[in-house]
Amino acid sequence: MRGDYLVNSNRQRRGREDRSSKDAPFDRPQEEFRDEVVSVGPVSKTVKGGRRRSFRALVVVGNGDGKVGAGLGKALDLTDAIRKGIEDAKKNLIEVPRHMSTITHEVIGRHGAGMVLLRPASPGTGVIAGRGVRPLMELAGIQDVLAKSLGSANPYNVVYATIDALKQLRTAAEVRELRGKVKKAEPTAESEVGVNGIA
Repeated sequence: MRGDYLVNSNRQRRGREDRSSKDAPFDRPQEEFRDEVVSVGPVSKTVKGGRRRSFRALVVVGNGDGKVGAGLGKALDLTDAIRKGIEDAKKNLIEVPRHMSTITHEVIGRHGAGMVLLRPASPGTGVIAGRGVRPLMELAGIQDVLAKSLGSANPYNVVYATIDALKQLRTAAEVRELRGKVKKAEPTAESEVGVNGIA
């Protein structure tokens, strides 16, 4: 009887230790994406009873390795607006082609009245960009780039114009394929033989 009690108590102790080790903070996987708030601001709407005040937040997220997105969140509380912006940004992720530490070619993106020019830069240049473009470049893993806003300075237009520019980027292989310069594989002797062994 005494032995059974000791065995059961040891099992319970091991179960508690296993659960505590699973809940340890250093064992939990780290979040893949990082986020950065680009712009926040109050929004006032006039209704029958007066003015209703809420907040909107423009947030960009990225994993630092070619995936980036932007989202807009609106809520009565600023914290909820940022959370909604992060969720919206994760739903609109895009893949950014890169060449070493910069972009593949020069490109211009447009959104509304905003227009952003992106140019490749040599290693060591850094991210030469304004507040609307810099977070997207850094979260996409682009370390060297030259950017210039040519249109509206509204952060919403600048961010989404930058997203439009990143969507237009192509790799050298994709450009060759679009121009029809990719050589098709020549048929071999085995492929020319039919099912019945007749060419």
